[in-house]
Amino acid sequence: MDYQEGKERFIEAWGRMANVWGIPPAMARVHALLLISPEPLTAEEVQQQLGISVGSANTNLRKLVEWELISKKNLPGERRERFEAEKNMWVMVQKIIAHRKEKELEPVLAELQTLSQVRGECKGAQCFQKVVSEMCTFSRQADRFLDFLAHTEHIRALHLLGRVIT
Repeated sequence: MDYQEGKERFIEAWGRMANVWGIPPAMARVHALLLISPEPLTAEEVQQQLGISVGSANTNLRKLVEWELISKKNLPGERRERFEAEKNMWVMVQKIIAHRKEKELEPVLAELQTLSQVRGECKGAQCFQKVVSEMCTFSRQADRFLDFLAHTEHIRALHLLGRVIT
């Protein structure tokens, strides 16, 4: 397999895999291109290399900057913004965890906290309270675990993961 074919396969595979992480495939394809690019790229270069619209390139680049998975780079003497991916895989995963936690888990925790205030003496209310209480406990533990992953060193996390798996 030559470089171009490998590059295309990587970009497509990253796009498919990103769905699991909650990242839209088009955004992941842009991210994949920047991950394997040896130099920062302009929005136009991203658009041309992926065969996407200018609007799609700009939207996905903006989202990737918001997620802190890429950063803007300005080269001396050049006016156009260039974009470069975070290439440290652990840092990248930590940023994805932090973003998903903020956008998904924290709102659920807040809602469960509100729902934990529901009172009643009937059988249905007791069942409701038990389920919500267990969900709160689990969600708080998941939140603390994700905080740990998002803020721990790569080596320490791998050591812990190795202990859990073996």
